Amino acid sequence: MLIDTKKLQRDIIENKKKHNFNTTDIKFELLCLYGEVNELFQAWLKEDQENINEELADVAIFLLGISEMLGSDIGEDIVKKVAINAKRKYVDGKKIITDD
Repeated sequence: MLIDTKKLQRDIIENKKKHNFNTTDIKFELLCLYGEVNELFQAWLKEDQENINEELADVAIFLLGISEMLGSDIGEDIVKKVAINAKRKYVDGKKIITDD
């Protein structure tokens, strides 16, 4: 199943507007994202798989919302970054700096 990330981004912002959540303050959203990542970490420490899945979704929702607020398409951005990373060279998990 393909996911239309741009549509998800718009849906997330519409839901935020519907509930009078923040849709303009990027710094606040980044702080909230940090909080969700912490909740994911706490769920992982407790090995609570159901909560891990929910927190993963929360992290993704905040990333998608921030992307929409910034006018970005996170789906396209991820595809581009995966292509860049595929061309990079690593030794023992460390990136080798090259001229390209």
